[in-house]
Amino acid sequence: MADTTITKVDSQHSPKGPDGEKYLASGVHVSMRMWENEQPGEPKESSASAYETVGYVLKGRAELHMEGQMVVLEPGNSWVVPKGASHTYKILEAFSAVEATTPPAQAHGRDDNK
Repeated sequence: MADTTITKVDSQHSPKGPDGEKYLASGVHVSMRMWENEQPGEPKESSASAYETVGYVLKGRAELHMEGQMVVLEPGNSWVVPKGASHTYKILEAFSAVEATTPPAQAHGRDDNK
């Protein structure tokens, strides 16, 4: 029989990851995380992840730099970073976004190997 358990996560009590992200609901194949009020600054080193990421901007602006391309992310925009793509973000204005990763980013140390 399939797992039919409901999982509910209150973001006010979510654990935080190593880069300040809040871990939200997580299943076997997909997980969610939230970046909340990230402040402007210089981008971090580019990295490639062992998972695919899709995101949605709630507020603020950021640049997504990936494999020689750049797009500006603004409220209402969504984006995809394919598994293995070298990328980084430059926050332009206090930035909040929700991302989903598959497989789950925080499982099995995947976030440790960026």
